[in-house]
Amino acid sequence: MKNFLFRFKNFGLLEFLVASSAIYVVGMLIWTASTRSAVEEKANIVKSNHKQIVELINTQINKCDQGDENLKTIWGDPCKGEWNSQNVINHINSNMKIKNPYSSSKEIIKLAQDPRLQAEGKAGQSTEMGIIFLSSVNFSSEPGSEWLIGTCIKSPCVAAGNNELTSVYR
Repeated sequence: MKNFLFRFKNFGLLEFLVASSAIYVVGMLIWTASTRSAVEEKANIVKSNHKQIVELINTQINKCDQGDENLKTIWGDPCKGEWNSQNVINHINSNMKIKNPYSSSKEIIKLAQDPRLQAEGKAGQSTEMGIIFLSSVNFSSEPGSEWLIGTCIKSPCVAAGNNELTSVYR
């Protein structure tokens, strides 16, 4: 017992820092490994949500391209006219049963002046993970018009693969 205590007699601040740092690193590795599957599951749900919304808008574009002048989108805008961003958002938030795994908020999609900033978190912008952002500019009826759809999948949003950006063309 005396030899054991003698070993810790010279245990100073530096030794304490080294030992506590090693314990911290091992603890973080164990925590990261144990939570990885939950993080990946949430990320896959957000990717699926993003894909569903892009497919909905693309389906409406294809339907309207093949239809007559009097057809309307499922959110009520005339196929051959300008599409209102807010109408699309209202339709998706009220009719599609999509859940955000990061929030209990009922909104799954929001307007954004620049969805890139919202999805990537650039320029000090805070991001809302799991929320899908649609360009606030209305979708013009002219061929080649673009809508940008973006979302932050997991933190940090600015890292490669942690955000999803899709352009939809009319």
